[in-house]
Amino acid sequence: MPGSSLKRAMPRIVGGVILAVLVASPLALFADARALGAALERFDWWLTIPVLLLTLGNYALRWVKWHVYLRVVGVPRLTLPDSVLTFLSAFSMSLTPGKVGEIIKAVHVQRLTNSPVSRVAAVIAAERITDGLAMIGLAAIGLLQFDHGRPVMGAAAVAGIAAVIILRRPALLHATTYRLSRAPLIGPFINAVVHHIEGFLDASNTLYAPKLVAGTVVLGMVSWFCECVALFLILTGLGQEPSWNLLLVSTFVLSVSSVLGALSMLPGGLGVAEASVAGLLMVLIADPDFARADAAAATLLVRFSTLWFSVLLGVGSLIMLQRRGPYRASTSHP
Repeated sequence: MPGSSLKRAMPRIVGGVILAVLVASPLALFADARALGAALERFDWWLTIPVLLLTLGNYALRWVKWHVYLRVVGVPRLTLPDSVLTFLSAFSMSLTPGKVGEIIKAVHVQRLTNSPVSRVAAVIAAERITDGLAMIGLAAIGLLQFDHGRPVMGAAAVAGIAAVIILRRPALLHATTYRLSRAPLIGPFINAVVHHIEGFLDASNTLYAPKLVAGTVVLGMVSWFCECVALFLILTGLGQEPSWNLLLVSTFVLSVSSVLGALSMLPGGLGVAEASVAGLLMVLIADPDFARADAAAATLLVRFSTLWFSVLLGVGSLIMLQRRGPYRASTSHP
């Protein structure tokens, strides 16, 4: 039903806005509201243009990965507008815990192409896993110089690699599914969804081919680096001298905070990501003139340009996708 996805998304969006206010309030207290206002006032606001363009660059490269993945698992070709709008529409669900709401992409693709939801869900999972590995890869560059967060990043890297290895072995997972289906308590539930599980596992086997994983992780590092550069520009706009070290700090801070926010499973990583960005900036920027207000201002600006900008873009894309007319099955194949 047209508009139903948007209606389901609105409570989460409103709830996210409320959470954002609750997150911004401690930042204002951390920095002193008056000092925070002064920092934002002296920010070079023209920099918001390249910052948002860099964010769009990240989305464009991530869409390339999405497009490649759909072709790899044999999803019929979407028109370019449908593919782009479907990809962006998932950003409207960024405020769901662990971004599980991104399954909306699978629902739209199913309605557009009659492809099984489970197959596209495997694509979404592969996007998240390779994005996580890409962010860990970016963080690893900073870990050569900074020792903050090494245990957490190491554990996240092991978990991501283990997930790839396990999902690359469908026979083992199929056997596990069979055993679970015979368990007395959860067996009936497993049997009810076993065909979805098998479709997910079969698609995953294709998506985690070594060369494809390596290529998409590298592509992810390039795409997410765009947002690291965005934080770098924000810091220069707040008065920091541009340097290679500042770029390294920006890359490390954004990648580590993004991983921590994802691991928290909180909607959009709210609270955890903001605290990580502000805290790491205070620790890693050696400039004595860099005050709490600057760290808080940088945090608010980078979170708007990455999280809230994506939510607004996602809502707009969801509206446009639903206004394109009735869903239709594609007959064109890649």
